[in-house]
Formats: sequence, structure tokens, C-alpha cells
Amino acid sequence: MKKLTLLLLGLVALQTTACGANDKPIKVTDLPRPAQEFISTHMPDHKVAMAKMDAELFDKSYEVIFANGDKVEFDRSGEWTDVEYLEGAVPAAIVPAAIAKYVAANYPDAYIRSIDRDRHDYEVKLSNLWEIKFDLDFNVIDLDN
Repeated sequence: MKKLTLLLLGLVALQTTACGANDKPIKVTDLPRPAQEFISTHMPDHKVAMAKMDAELFDKSYEVIFANGDKVEFDRSGEWTDVEYLEGAVPAAIVPAAIAKYVAANYPDAYIRSIDRDRHDYEVKLSNLWEIKFDLDFNVIDLDN
């Protein structure tokens, strides 16, 4: 009986996990207001190829992919979490000043092609293929090439 109960609990957990992620195409106008403002402010000339909402079991996020391959991800409230450019630098206005200063001082010939932030850190990827991770006080905590 215990084995049957454990098996049923395992199947329910597996099905919940499988159904937990649900990508759904949406219109840009369906994004939270801060996400719409971010796009119109920092990417006004970018043509949106696709926008989608990822509804997970306990969370929701958004992703916008542009016709040129650039993309931006937003959290449930519409704050950006990840900005990736295939060519060129991410908008300078979104890069914290301390990170921009560090990159300019240590990698003067490189620019930031990707920036990712979460509750614990920032991570930037440079045009020279270096990846730098900063804590929330903008101290370098990891370098990778």
C-alpha cells in the first residue's frame, strides 16, 4: 500500500511539473506597463517579432524577442531581468554606473552585449567574450572567459 501511495504521489508531482511551465504568445500591449515603457524608452527602433508569457506553477515572466534577434526578459511586475543583444551594446541607461565604470576601466575595447540581474547578483557578458558577475554592491565575484 505504501508503494502504491508513493507511486501515485510521484506521478502527481511529475504531472504538476510537466504542466507547470506554459509559454503563451501575447501582444506587446499585454505586457505589464513597466515592460512596455522599457521597450518604448530603450528599444524604440526595435521591431517585435514575438512576445510571450511564461506562466509557471507559482510565478510568471515575460520574454520579448525582436526581429534582429535581440531579446529582453521581464519578471511578473514588468521589471527587466535579462537583456541580450546579438550585435552592439545594450542600452547604456540600464547598466548600473558602477558596472559601466568597471568595464570601461578594465576592458576599454569591449562593450556589454548582455546584462542579467536577479535578487542576488548582476552578470554581464562582454563583446570580448568575458563574463563578469557582480554582487548587489557591485563587487566582482566571478570572472569567466
